[in-house]
Amino acid sequence: MLFAGVDAGGTTTRAAVHAADGTRLGHGTAGPGNPAAHGPTAARVAIGQALRRALDGLDPRSVAASVAGVAGGDDSFAATLARTWAECGLGAPPRMVGDVEVAYAAGTAAPSGTLLLAGTGAAAARFSGRAVTAVADGLGWLLGDEGGGFWIGRAGVRAAVHTLDRSQERARDSVRDCTRDSARDSVRARLRDSPQDRGLDRGLDPSPAFGPLVELVSAHFGVAGEPRRRADRIVRLAQADRMLVAAAAPLVSRAASAGDEDAAGIVAEAARRLTATAARLPGDGPLVLAGGVLTTDGPVRAAVLARLAGRQVTTARDGTAGACWLAALDRLGERAVHERFIASGG
Repeated sequence: MLFAGVDAGGTTTRAAVHAADGTRLGHGTAGPGNPAAHGPTAARVAIGQALRRALDGLDPRSVAASVAGVAGGDDSFAATLARTWAECGLGAPPRMVGDVEVAYAAGTAAPSGTLLLAGTGAAAARFSGRAVTAVADGLGWLLGDEGGGFWIGRAGVRAAVHTLDRSQERARDSVRDCTRDSARDSVRARLRDSPQDRGLDRGLDPSPAFGPLVELVSAHFGVAGEPRRRADRIVRLAQADRMLVAAAAPLVSRAASAGDEDAAGIVAEAARRLTATAARLPGDGPLVLAGGVLTTDGPVRAAVLARLAGRQVTTARDGTAGACWLAALDRLGERAVHERFIASGG
């Protein structure tokens, strides 16, 4: 008896197959599987690819139950998944849930608690009896998802292009400073051999110097050269492919760790917004942190944990293991041991 699970998000789709004792037998990955962000056709293809890879070498007819956690899914997409399951040789369609359900299950077996999810998007969910009773944010990259990966990436790219845009004023200020100090520099030239004057600057470099965030963002978008041209090119590329913006989120963490003040401010604000979202859903039970932004060690996770000091906090592991456990729970009840499924996951 096998159990299949899918965790389809805005960046990556993962699928897994576990045995009834929790042992993982197969795993597969593919591209983005969020139908709201990437379209139902592309999402269906990605989910089908991941599922087929997870089933490689296994008999799909042995799958007794399955759960598909899909960010951005709806009732019409559930029918689409039913066709995909049939094409893969599974006898029954999956129970489709949101990505928050599989993320919560990947962090705890407690029937009641709270999830704070920050991957490409961001949301909080309150659970009671393993059912979602309330949701905060999760409003999508355009209007919400505050503190999530897209929000962080956009804030970082925005800060970088604004710095590049303002570099013209900085350069002019530097030139004006040089002009004002020309008389002083003339005196320095005459006194350069004086012990009191040794070590003083011999002039100012009018070209602006950029911090780690600007340089990392420039490299990410593959641009170089004159600052304003860099900014214009980044803007065009970001407008053409918003996922390039989302992919800039890790650069903000790297820049913050390197001491960039703009990046550090973005990290602090992301943590503030994420914890404010979770605070909208008070209740007993553990608080599960999920999604790449909050499960990866770095400044954002550290800032969030600092704000949650004193709370019972746990970290979700692989969402596909959570999905497989939910599928086994549907069929086996409490005989499905949560720890074995999660420990066997990636």
